[in-house]
Amino acid sequence: MKKWLLIPAVSLMALSACGSNEEGSSETTDADEPEQTEDNETVDDVQEDEEENEALDDEPEREEVEIVYEINPAMWTVEPIEGTEADPEVVLLTIDDAPDKHGVEMAKTLKELDAPAIFFVNGHFINTDEKAEQLVQIHEMGFEIGNHTMSHPNLGEISEEQQREEIVGLNDQIEEIIGERPRFFRAPFGVNTDFTKEIVEEEGMTLMNWTYGYDWDSNYMTAESIADIMVNAPELGNGGNLLMHDREWTNEGLEEIVNGLRDKGYGLLNPAQLK
Repeated sequence: MKKWLLIPAVSLMALSACGSNEEGSSETTDADEPEQTEDNETVDDVQEDEEENEALDDEPEREEVEIVYEINPAMWTVEPIEGTEADPEVVLLTIDDAPDKHGVEMAKTLKELDAPAIFFVNGHFINTDEKAEQLVQIHEMGFEIGNHTMSHPNLGEISEEQQREEIVGLNDQIEEIIGERPRFFRAPFGVNTDFTKEIVEEEGMTLMNWTYGYDWDSNYMTAESIADIMVNAPELGNGGNLLMHDREWTNEGLEEIVNGLRDKGYGLLNPAQLK
């Protein structure tokens, strides 16, 4: 089984305040007062500052990894960049329409399994404080956030002005929430226009579709059926770009999908290694 590096998640660490003095005597009023330092800081204040500094020092940082894979625009597979020694026997996991109802839970499952993935986000799923916080949680678990348009339209059926807002507007929104602009773009229904391709290039993003996905098909809307087809699909091969969605049955079958792919010898590509 091949092991692939997952960028460690950047977590928010809660700092607890120091406890109050519990040994003070009721007969001595000074015993209940916090001890003062020379610069008038209390001992509790100094201890809290020290704990905060230690916590900040302990925060994991996102590691730099070498970019050794690229998207094949004819097949939408991921392939080693020529001249590198990257293993071709890998697949890329992607989750579309996030974070709808199960995105955070799916991210937690993937993190527990040390399985990297790209979460492709829709703007209408991050338009409240609660949903924006879910996006923050997914990002802070170390997952790449991709652009899946603001409202999930068929880009071939709307004006160029609307296409720009669907893509650039969402990039702006995501950046405001997590502090980073998406590096990858996936169009709804896989429909790209010449104009959307220009926007993607202007935004410095990589265009991406997929090689196969089944969880939208009514025949595969159980955990057992979606896990079986994702692992045993005839389209599965080196560089597979696997399309999944934020759906109940996919969420329930996700662990089996990851384990099944690994049992077949596939490594799970870290998106940070993808051009």
